[in-house]
Amino acid sequence: MVLTTTDSIEGYKIEDYLGIVTGVSTDIKKKYSFRTDKNLEITSDIINKAKEEAFQDLKTNALNLKANAIVGISLDVETSSGVYFFVSVTGTAVRISQ
Repeated sequence: MVLTTTDSIEGYKIEDYLGIVTGVSTDIKKKYSFRTDKNLEITSDIINKAKEEAFQDLKTNALNLKANAIVGISLDVETSSGVYFFVSVTGTAVRISQ
């Protein structure tokens, strides 16, 4: 699957726009606390884990639409009450060909 932040993919033609897809870090119930747990430090590893979970969810949702690419991807880190954070990614699922 091709993933890009751009609206087109060089060398490919977008054949069909299948819809907007979203992925969110999967452990929403647990989230990642950075204020209530004094032993937990926000590190790039924790952020990267949440980001990877969100991208996996994004790809799964695009595959469910029979997409082979996602264009226009944007990433957002959300906080809740300054206590928790999670990552969400959004893009447009498309079918591409060469």
